[in-house]
Amino acid sequence: MFTRFEEYAAASMLGAADSPPRLDGKLFFTNRWERDVFGLALSLSKAGCFEWEDFRQSLIAAIARWENAPADCENPPHWDYYERFLEALLTVVETSGVLSRDELAKIVMARRFAQGGAPASPAIAT
Repeated sequence: MFTRFEEYAAASMLGAADSPPRLDGKLFFTNRWERDVFGLALSLSKAGCFEWEDFRQSLIAAIARWENAPADCENPPHWDYYERFLEALLTVVETSGVLSRDELAKIVMARRFAQGGAPASPAIAT
């Protein structure tokens, strides 16, 4: 159940460059880790660990980095919204000082591996 903050956060992304995938008007997650990372971002922002707008700007920047990556016809860069979302979350959490990037990456990757998600490390810009 969304509270006012969650409704605000999700609505602030509608139709924007950082808008999450939707299916029939609802947020769409292919894997459980995606939902967990989305919820973690909302929870940390709601708790005052960082401003939601700071996270959104980090997400927009992560998407832009992917869009501007050099094109390689034989091996094009893989698009995954929630990989960009995770990259942005790691950046904003590290910047805010809540956890180090390594601490958060270990937590996220252990959770993804435990849930049968891809155990590979996410692409994280430094």
